[in-house]
Amino acid sequence: MELRGSANWRKPRARGRLWWHHAVLCVGGTLVGGVATLYAWLIDIGHQLFLAASAHGPWVTLLLSPALGALAVWLTHRYFDGAEGSGIPQIVAIVSGGNGTAKRRLLRPAVIVGKIGLSFLGTLGGFTLGRQGPTVHIGAALLVSLRRWLPGLSGPAGAHLTALDRQLALAGASAGLSAAFCTPLAGIAFAIEELARGIPPRGSAALIAVVVCAGTVAGVLQGEGPALGMIAAGPSAPYRMAVAVVTAGAVAGLAGAGFCWLLVHSERWLPPRIRGLRAQRPAMFGALCGLGVALLGLASSGTSHGSGYGETRALLAGDLVLPAAYPFLKGLSLLLTWLSGIPGGLFVPSLAIGAGIGNLLQYTIGQAPLPVYAALAMCGYLAAVTQRPVTAFVVMIELVGARGLTIPLMATALIAAGVSRMAVPPLYAALSGRYAPATATGSM
Repeated sequence: MELRGSANWRKPRARGRLWWHHAVLCVGGTLVGGVATLYAWLIDIGHQLFLAASAHGPWVTLLLSPALGALAVWLTHRYFDGAEGSGIPQIVAIVSGGNGTAKRRLLRPAVIVGKIGLSFLGTLGGFTLGRQGPTVHIGAALLVSLRRWLPGLSGPAGAHLTALDRQLALAGASAGLSAAFCTPLAGIAFAIEELARGIPPRGSAALIAVVVCAGTVAGVLQGEGPALGMIAAGPSAPYRMAVAVVTAGAVAGLAGAGFCWLLVHSERWLPPRIRGLRAQRPAMFGALCGLGVALLGLASSGTSHGSGYGETRALLAGDLVLPAAYPFLKGLSLLLTWLSGIPGGLFVPSLAIGAGIGNLLQYTIGQAPLPVYAALAMCGYLAAVTQRPVTAFVVMIELVGARGLTIPLMATALIAAGVSRMAVPPLYAALSGRYAPATATGSM
């Protein structure tokens, strides 16, 4: 965002307008942090309600998940088109260029309502979804909604995207990730890695201000300190740590690449009849996905439900050893959730799957303590899925407070992202292609 006053204005007036623009952006960042916190609380409540309901017997889950899955998918298609999935592919499409009608469709206020309400329904139904990706989309929509309070920058707001709208979406998306993880550094890294083409030369200061405001507000409201607790690296022979880094990076990289391939190429491997059901009767398809999620939950004793935050935190604290099938069942549940189209993100479920992979590696190879192996595999799997290694290791360092693992986490992220790149294209860029017609209209 180039926040500059017009050269034709008197200096005091231009300076006042500039300060007004900065104030609006800081208010926007604060608003993103507050909404992200309320959203986090709502998702936690939804998961607790699901756990309370499912405690009455497996029949509750077998009824609840399909019913709420069908309802959430129907509402998404009927009223909240554009709110489906993670939300990050939509933002990548918007920031990448084109003016189209994407502002109206993908950044309209209804998207905020849909993301929050429908992901709450999904959580209430036991679906495997995270809130971080949707918070990115919510942050972008919130900041673009403040466009009217920034007069004199690039003309009046309209139905089509402008350069300012894309820059506001970029800042809001980065602020959303910062607030979701309470890690401003992760928001900045995400902006540089995933959305770098949208950063104007003179807009970095404004972007950082928005990201810091959002992360600070969320941190104050949600509590300071590493969200997943502190883990200690402990003394370890260099060769043992090297083996742990290489194995975690390679295995998590292959697993993440395989998962990405399934997401990007779903039309290739889904049977034609299932593809037809997904396209023509999405609510029924959502119910079938819900049934699959419920059955996976029964097979995993409930650990495949939800984002996996609780299991991951307990594993890192050394209070839990996950079953060997956990990463496979969690991954299948996440895949079904994504295929259904219910709004929900991949970040924290990917971390949970990575923790399960680390649990397996520690059991089979045993070159590092379980929390360390889990942290390395979490970082590697997230880096493989997103192919954004800097964002992955910054998120992990902030989440677990493991400063002593900085170099191992960086190395693991680079290895895993490299392995993934050799097999599949970047996930969010590939998925953003379906929104290209909406953003490219007018630029053809």
